[in-house]
Amino acid sequence: MRAILLGETGGPGRLVLTEVAEPVAGDGQVLVRIRAAGVNFLDLLVRSGNYPQAPSLPVVPGVEIAGEVDGRRVIALLPGSGGYAEAAAVDEHRLYPLPAGASFEEGAAFMLTFLTAYIPLTRQVRVEPGTTVLVHAGSGGVGCAAIQVARHLGARVVATASSEEKRRFALEQGAEEAYKYDEFAEHVRPDVVIDPVGGKLLAETLPTLAPLGTIVAIGYAGGWWEELTPALLVGRNVGIQGFYLGRLTERRPEIVKAAADDLLHLWSQGAIRPVVGAGFPLDQAAAAHTLIEERRHVAKVVLVP
Repeated sequence: MRAILLGETGGPGRLVLTEVAEPVAGDGQVLVRIRAAGVNFLDLLVRSGNYPQAPSLPVVPGVEIAGEVDGRRVIALLPGSGGYAEAAAVDEHRLYPLPAGASFEEGAAFMLTFLTAYIPLTRQVRVEPGTTVLVHAGSGGVGCAAIQVARHLGARVVATASSEEKRRFALEQGAEEAYKYDEFAEHVRPDVVIDPVGGKLLAETLPTLAPLGTIVAIGYAGGWWEELTPALLVGRNVGIQGFYLGRLTERRPEIVKAAADDLLHLWSQGAIRPVVGAGFPLDQAAAAHTLIEERRHVAKVVLVP
């Protein structure tokens, strides 16, 4: 079968289309014919050698798929790799039904981003009608999902994004206001912040929190986090939570499954919906990575084998 193989870390050119042996389903597994695969920032970190728990090389990247098995349309998160391919052996318990009427591309854009938004917003912080939720990188995959989930929970949502086009997209997803990164601090005192950017932005956001407010740090697309002293939290009556879906899936799978079931119900009811910003054929995986790396994408990027 065709697959993208990463033999050594480096730039997007390290992603090579090649023929590999088709995986064999083991006990409790099924062979899923992949129709679309999500491209996530963690894939870029794996490719560049900057992912903290990197898989052994060579590897077929990708952890998010939508496809078909035994006449069923399914979606799944893989335990570490294998998504950029025409087929994958998947544990049956990792499969979820793709809602009727949804495309495979939408299916590949759903699980990781919406779980990353939904679990923190429903388990780690308190969001209720009137809560102000600030979503950094509101035009990205996680940001788009967080805006939709927070609005569903009744929050007032404010977003940040780097360009006018991206801020307009965040407003289309349900944000009531959208600002540049260098101007949000003048306009919002959030109760909750969803931050997939990291870097210096988390430290810059901390002073804007309302009393008893919380930042949820979920990524570092803008660089590694700055060191912070607890004195900054105590003095302001605020907090920082961290979220890492991969480890939660290993340690508390029942929480992830319950959240996935909730989200699929909301999707089926039309309360939320994944947004595909760009799609590429499998042999253009490098172009998909470049689009994300250069911050030119909105919403989710997918590959179509």
